[in-house]
Amino acid sequence: MSRRILKRYLSRPEQLKKTRYFKYLEKWIFAPNLWHFNRRTTARAIGIGLFIAFIPIPAHMLLAVLAAIWTRANLPMCISAVWFNNPLTMVPIYFFNYKVGAWLLGSPMSTVGFQVTWQWLRIELLAVWQPFLLGSVIMGTLAGFFGAILTYLLWCLDVYQSWRSRKRKRAVI
Repeated sequence: MSRRILKRYLSRPEQLKKTRYFKYLEKWIFAPNLWHFNRRTTARAIGIGLFIAFIPIPAHMLLAVLAAIWTRANLPMCISAVWFNNPLTMVPIYFFNYKVGAWLLGSPMSTVGFQVTWQWLRIELLAVWQPFLLGSVIMGTLAGFFGAILTYLLWCLDVYQSWRSRKRKRAVI
């Protein structure tokens, strides 16, 4: 995806600086490197965002912001990658994570019927937390790694194609 398209659809720091909520965090959030689009920071942001998306914790976006600041990744892309895990994809992602974790640990999959009670949740969570967490970490690591590599390679391919296009245009003139 072209840098121009990304810049057109994502927020700009100048717009966010005007809001009162970000006034106190200006020193950390609005560092120029966090908003610059290049292949390294964007690939790093996609990798971090996808890893966080697969981990079953609350406040994904807040963790993505902190991770982007800490690793100097592109902030808007890191937050956007976290949105891979949304209410429509959450159940299939977490179920697949559990299946992977159960397969890796060699434990049988739990197939107990669902009930909306605290007792059921407590009992079932105690039974499945280890395979679920292991599968989430493994799948998050794989998704982050391959997402970062794919982003980096697609960025390089886009640059190569634009170079070839410019070279052809110069040859015609």
